[in-house]
Amino acid sequence: MFIPLMMLVVESSGVMALRMTKLMSGDGDTLNEAQLMISEKVDAAFEATASLLAGASGDEIVHRCRQLVAVNAKRLGNRGPR
Repeated sequence: MFIPLMMLVVESSGVMALRMTKLMSGDGDTLNEAQLMISEKVDAAFEATASLLAGASGDEIVHRCRQLVAVNAKRLGNRGPR
């Protein structure tokens, strides 16, 4: 479980950097991004808690978190031309 957990840390850091860049750009989508960031955190916390209560392992939860981080990395990384 150590390697996937460390990968989650690294991948999350990359998404945070992309998000901060977007938030600092001040474009018209900044407020939506901030709201999305908060709602995603709450949703992920509820999902992880429900998974734990249903008997999911730590590995399964880390895997799911990595999937969610990958979706954000793809969305934030594909910003297109400015």
